[in-house]
Amino acid sequence: MAEQVKTVTHGLVLRETETKESDKILTVLTAQEGKISVIARGARRKNSRLAAACQLFVWSEMTLYKRGNWYYLDAAEPVELFGGLQTNLVNFSLAAYLCELTEFVAGEDTPAQSLLRLLLNGLYALAYLGKAPSLVKPAFTFRLLALSGFEPMTEGCAVCGAETADAPVLDVVQGMVHCRKCGAGGEDLPLSQPCLAALRHILHGPDKKLYSFSLQKNDLRLLDRAAEAFAAAQLERSFRTLAYYKSILPREEYL
Repeated sequence: MAEQVKTVTHGLVLRETETKESDKILTVLTAQEGKISVIARGARRKNSRLAAACQLFVWSEMTLYKRGNWYYLDAAEPVELFGGLQTNLVNFSLAAYLCELTEFVAGEDTPAQSLLRLLLNGLYALAYLGKAPSLVKPAFTFRLLALSGFEPMTEGCAVCGAETADAPVLDVVQGMVHCRKCGAGGEDLPLSQPCLAALRHILHGPDKKLYSFSLQKNDLRLLDRAAEAFAAAQLERSFRTLAYYKSILPREEYL
């Protein structure tokens, strides 16, 4: 039998699925290989040396070997557990949504450095920086979609050409901002000028400053609804983790 060729990489667990008596199938996001499926044999056994690295949101150094279309986990050393997510159900459920959204847009055998950096920063912001989920969610969503080729046009009115859109709205199907009066019957979500400024910051600002903006609650509500509708229209699907996240929000916190 040919000797197994092992490779060492860093990966973030996006999803874990139990299989057989003690194994797991992991969906892992890596910088170079993008999204990969990894079989972790015995990961559910008591005292398994792989158990800590085979949990949701864990960022680890992984030693892998490949057989057919599957990667197998030979060894793993956790680097970051994002422990702050485990103590807050709202943050945990939002993190699960960020992972599901990223899993959907990430490709296999396609480098994903930018997507991985965005997701790691988002998890860190929720786990340790005290950033509000209501701010992280729309900022992450719009930035992820832009990185995936779905960046909306936000400069001026895309219909009449005005430098500043009057009473701006986002056509979530066409992916463009225009004046409310210039609407042509599309699926338009209202914004505000502060929303529009925040959206431009999200799309074009530096990675480390992604969550460095603030909005009044009503403006943040508009931005969040636009982000949800834009994702639904562009990706043409719903996400079960989003439905769960919204179901557990306290009424006073729901945007």
